[in-house]
Amino acid sequence: MTDLKNIRNFSIVAHIDHGKSTLADRLIQLTGGLTEREMQHQVLDSMDIERERGITIKAQTVRLKYEADDGETYVLNLIDTPGHVDFAYEVNRSLAACEGSLLVVDASQGVEAQTLANVYQAIEVDHEIVPVLNKVDLPAADVDRVKQQIEDVIGLDASDALEISAKTGIGVETVLEAIVKRLPPPEGDINAPLKAMLVDSWYDAYLGVVVLVRVIDGTIKKGQKVKMMNTGAIYDLDRVGVFTPKLIATDVLGPGEIGFITASIKEVADTNVGDTITDAKKPCDKALEGFRPAQPVVFCGLFPVDANDFEDLRAAMGKLRLNDSSFSYEMETSAALGFGFRCGFLGLLHLEIIQERLSREFDLELIATAPSVVYELQMTNGDMEQLHNPADMPEVMKIAEVREPWIRANILTPDDYLGAILKLCQDRRGIQVDLSYVGSRAMVQYDLPLNEVVFDFYDRLKSISKGYASFDYQISDYRAGDLVKMSIMVNGEPVDALSMLVHRSAAEARGRVMCEKLKELIPQHLFKIPIQAAIGGKVIARETISALRKDVTAKCYGGDASRKRKLLDKQKAGKKKMRQFGKVEIPQEAFIKALKMGDN
Repeated sequence: MTDLKNIRNFSIVAHIDHGKSTLADRLIQLTGGLTEREMQHQVLDSMDIERERGITIKAQTVRLKYEADDGETYVLNLIDTPGHVDFAYEVNRSLAACEGSLLVVDASQGVEAQTLANVYQAIEVDHEIVPVLNKVDLPAADVDRVKQQIEDVIGLDASDALEISAKTGIGVETVLEAIVKRLPPPEGDINAPLKAMLVDSWYDAYLGVVVLVRVIDGTIKKGQKVKMMNTGAIYDLDRVGVFTPKLIATDVLGPGEIGFITASIKEVADTNVGDTITDAKKPCDKALEGFRPAQPVVFCGLFPVDANDFEDLRAAMGKLRLNDSSFSYEMETSAALGFGFRCGFLGLLHLEIIQERLSREFDLELIATAPSVVYELQMTNGDMEQLHNPADMPEVMKIAEVREPWIRANILTPDDYLGAILKLCQDRRGIQVDLSYVGSRAMVQYDLPLNEVVFDFYDRLKSISKGYASFDYQISDYRAGDLVKMSIMVNGEPVDALSMLVHRSAAEARGRVMCEKLKELIPQHLFKIPIQAAIGGKVIARETISALRKDVTAKCYGGDASRKRKLLDKQKAGKKKMRQFGKVEIPQEAFIKALKMGDN
């Protein structure tokens, strides 16, 4: 076990693409965590998707040994956390396991919205924060401006901020010295009963669930009987160890140390992030504060393109759930799409990642229905129900009030694009809370309904600001709204996969767009097909696909006009009869495109 005064636990806080993973690579290299041959770019990002997109999805930890200028050897525990808002709770728990943070800001881009959100989380858990300006070697770097921004926007003293380039290695040594000198050591009592925080967990095919823990008090060793305080489950520990970033077994972990444990746990769902681990025989008095179960925010249906792939999809979902307990699913059927699953996600990025992993790792072709959020229904009999799928909405007479989730959004943008962004937020029923300036950049705070954000808000924001605006949000509360269920009917038959809950003011525009799209996508039949968007019994938008017709008057050369009329009337009667019995086949591609484009 390492002496408490020689341990430093820290996290790196940064916006996407500000050089967090690159800095982690340099620190591992400098401290000899991996040899030159074992090194690779983004060594802590283990998934292909993470490497391709340059984002961190899973929190990773690494234990580094560093010989400081004062001659002492220090143990540095780095937790590399996700930066995206969808994983805010995991970030919060990872930060709670550390005493300090490195705030990495790109010297050419400055402070972004995500940087703000995560640094405020670090301040909430009383972190000592060391500002680090990365990419100072770039021609566009403006160190003084960014230092001023950190002081104005975040309120941190940036006069002694470190100036580095993680890519070229300039100044990275100073980061290690700053970690040792400026971050505080952890506190803990080795003789107290075991109290450890469950920081993260993932599934390993050979070891079962690997649990990342931060020991607060006491010790944790191989063979010990431990208890999860929130679930009440008891396990015998098979193995205790640390990541360097290679997995290395040790005999014991003491106070202040971060490492892993395995105990033949079968499912990640049994190990909740933020749970407290204690000794089964001699438990601690009370659990650590701040635990809350993962709550899905966005729901959508996933269906296989080929109905024969349903069993493969079920197996793939089960395997993916082993590794990601924040993703939930239940079976559902749709008249249009057949058998599939209704899935819950932490947010839109999480949805995208799960979908991509299902198609990549399990070779499945999927159709995703339009994403929807969780609504609260206040029923007339006094009950409160949750609605995940708009198709399941009960009769309007039974509902007293529909409440939808709202978010508090922070948007940072260059001044030139402010007008267009304010208009976008107003169009999405936003309520402006605050507007302030830092130099030539505006910081806008808006309250927005999540329903309006899950569609294409982020894409629109990026396109109108030419990619310069950054966006971050947290769920604030549920508010009552004039929300209605909009159904799409093709030839008089409702298509359940396309029904959605919309605000009454936006229903007509959304319905018209959907009908126009379907008119382009559904092929012509031998009879006329009406496509209607309806709220209850009232049609609010309609398009008609004309029938394929044979020219029945081709054989009439002259003669009385009534002969032509007679042939056309005969054809018309046949078409009318055909429409009564004809079934409209909507091709799968039309569904995929309509669901993708129905958001615009």
